[in-house]
Amino acid sequence: QVRLMQSGGGSVQAGGSLRLSCTYSGRTSLMGWFRQAQGKEREGVAAIRISSDSRWYGASALGRFTIANDKDKNTLYLEMTRLAPEDTGMYYCASGFGEPMLQPSTYDIWGQGTQVTVSS
Repeated sequence: QVRLMQSGGGSVQAGGSLRLSCTYSGRTSLMGWFRQAQGKEREGVAAIRISSDSRWYGASALGRFTIANDKDKNTLYLEMTRLAPEDTGMYYCASGFGEPMLQPSTYDIWGQGTQVTVSS
């Protein structure tokens, strides 16, 4: 059974950076970051296949966010730069298998979520 524990997040001004962490236990093949703004559907931000380190990014994350996995620490990261107010939301890490990589239905284990707030 995969278990996920998130940390990081918080409040930042537009243009700033944040790093989210997700420590996991158990065996997982695919991990991703998702976000959900108030009143909106959950959106795929980035995903990584653990065995190959292959990565996928949602359109909003391309060029600004980086997903990374530290296999020694069993920790998934999301480095976010050039943050904008529209990046505000609850961010979740998740474990899953299969495809598509950025679809919430591909994932079955979810972290507790962490709030990111970007002010203008």
